[in-house]
Amino acid sequence: MQNSENIFGVRAILEAIQAKTTIDKVYIQKDSSSDLMKTLINTLNRERISYSQVPVEKLNKLTPGNHQGAVATIAPIDFLSLETLVEKALETTSTPLFLILDQISDARNFGAIIRTASCTGVHGIIIGKSGAAPVNGDTVKTSAGAVFNVPIAKVDHIKDAIFYLQSSDFQVVAATEKTNALVYDIDFTKPSAIIMGSEDRGINPSVLKIVDATAKLPMHGTIESLNVSVACGAFLYEAIRQRLA
Repeated sequence: MQNSENIFGVRAILEAIQAKTTIDKVYIQKDSSSDLMKTLINTLNRERISYSQVPVEKLNKLTPGNHQGAVATIAPIDFLSLETLVEKALETTSTPLFLILDQISDARNFGAIIRTASCTGVHGIIIGKSGAAPVNGDTVKTSAGAVFNVPIAKVDHIKDAIFYLQSSDFQVVAATEKTNALVYDIDFTKPSAIIMGSEDRGINPSVLKIVDATAKLPMHGTIESLNVSVACGAFLYEAIRQRLA
């Protein structure tokens, strides 16, 4: 069955996948091992739909209905392919600015980033199909509705997206404290994509190896890092400052 944001019940989720419903994430009850559940998990893996195994209490919070051990969140937006995202951006400007979010899993951080992206004229956001925060009610609310205005592409692998952008003459810049370069040292007037890493682990080391540049924000005091949405805003406004100069 379905409500405004969720589909609940294993069979209903399988039918929704077959009908090409835009499902953002599926939550599956831990230790559920029925044949039908195994079919669902195999289908999610085949279709590369993100899912998590969670306690039954989590499912009960998501829906008051008989969830049968599985709840799917419906994305309120349609995701683009990376190719379409780049093509549409290049139709409007020769110097697009993209954001790549590597495993940012908190829906409120995601929403705050989308809101800032909208305010700074970002041409699109790229996220992975697995490990990314869902586009749910919290995301929509925190983004102040900007999620409906900023194009978002979902990709199988962040590294493949980076290679595609580099082949299309984009510079890919990683925001990381593991560098001596400051954000002010980067030329953001050229076509660029900025990578922001997850809240707890930062950017995957294998991703850092293939980027064109790394940069950090100057930090004072004893706190070593900013909230990812705040850091993202600082990077984006430096890019805008350069582009308006």
